[in-house]
Amino acid sequence: MDIVMKILLIGEYSNVHATLAEGLRALGHTVTVLSNGDFWKNYPRDIDLVRTPGHWGGIRYLLKAYAWLPRLRGYDVVQLINPMFLELKAERIASFYRQLRRQNGRMFLGSFGIDKPWVEEGLKPETFLYSDFYANGERRHNAFTEEMEADWIRGAKGTLFDRIADDCDGIVASLYENYVCCQPRYSGKLHFIPYPINIGKTTPRQPHPEYGGLRIFIGVPRERSVYKGTDVMLRALQRLERQYTDRMEVVKVESVPFPIYQNLMNHSDVLVDQLYSYTPAMNGLLAMSKGLILVGGGEEVHYHLLQEPELRPIINVRPTEDDVCEQIEKRLLLAAPGERERLSTESVEYIRRHHDHVKVARQYIDLWER
Repeated sequence: MDIVMKILLIGEYSNVHATLAEGLRALGHTVTVLSNGDFWKNYPRDIDLVRTPGHWGGIRYLLKAYAWLPRLRGYDVVQLINPMFLELKAERIASFYRQLRRQNGRMFLGSFGIDKPWVEEGLKPETFLYSDFYANGERRHNAFTEEMEADWIRGAKGTLFDRIADDCDGIVASLYENYVCCQPRYSGKLHFIPYPINIGKTTPRQPHPEYGGLRIFIGVPRERSVYKGTDVMLRALQRLERQYTDRMEVVKVESVPFPIYQNLMNHSDVLVDQLYSYTPAMNGLLAMSKGLILVGGGEEVHYHLLQEPELRPIINVRPTEDDVCEQIEKRLLLAAPGERERLSTESVEYIRRHHDHVKVARQYIDLWER
């Protein structure tokens, strides 16, 4: 390696930056991760910046952020997880961005989930067959989608996105949806790089010692169940569980810390996740790396973006309770002998080909050096 880079990754989303840092360090680069650990998930970081509740918690957080800012200088590359990379109002974050821009090298913005293009394009019924905002021919109305529209289209978050996206040196998207949503305006600085998974740290799934049937794992986010489609998927699983009492078991987990969550996942065979997505996100990719079969977002277009010619390990579902039931029943409960093992093996290979954290880190280095 000719150049050793000094890299600052700010913010966290489902272990993306912590895992990317591991890959970059394996290649010999110097990396600092500053984040709040993604709230209760508590992912690892080098600089801990957590906001405690209440008025005084907000003041302490702001003072701590200002204290760190002068020390965050001299990096060759700074990547932000999102325009909202600090737990502050968008109006305050803008000044932090300007200072980081002045005292460092190249600036990159992650498009890894919810941001202005995601909301903007999602609100157009013609962009996707289904999305967070449209499903089954109807606009989805819930508290979370209404809040996103207010914040990112009419509010200060959208203004902040425009400022950073127009000014930064590049935008990285890791989901098919983010890539499509950013294309209309930012095609000249947009790059697709898959999410990183550290396969070496993955614990393979292990058959449950006391249950021989199909164990299906579902994580239920307390505040975003309707938005994520977990409510629909859970109803489908409960329906199947009543029908196949002696052949399957639903493992339901609600908002627990990451180590506990992962341990419960390790003794499962299947994960259901992301009903309205075209693409597996970090939770689904982690499960696949363990050999679990993913039921969720796996549309054909996402395989094309990855340039994957043969592997099709994900059981793709359309966003209805009936289709979730039908696909699980047909592809898993009533499948031919060996089909589950084939999907499990393909899942691990899919992660090795496209999401290995060192391979992904090399793609980032290639981008940043260009």
